[in-house]
Amino acid sequence: MQTLAHFGDGGPGPWILFFPLIWAAVVIGGITLLRRTVWRGRGGPWRRPTVEDNSPITVLGHRFASGEIDEDEYWRRLSVLDEQFGRTGKGGAA
Repeated sequence: MQTLAHFGDGGPGPWILFFPLIWAAVVIGGITLLRRTVWRGRGGPWRRPTVEDNSPITVLGHRFASGEIDEDEYWRRLSVLDEQFGRTGKGGAA
């Protein structure tokens, strides 16, 4: 009797390629499903959360970058914002 496991003269036959293709489809489908549902709202596991565009620290950084305030005023205001929002470090990093 000839079965899929003993095709022809005892070898597995061309069906041996079918099972890895099914597993590849399952893995690719799972990743696609996660990317379209779970990771979409958070930006994915590889991206860091960003500061909101309208946060006071971001506005202060934009004002400093555009030249509205000088470096001393920037650091002075940033230290006040760090105390208020509980952040530490001179660069604003937690």
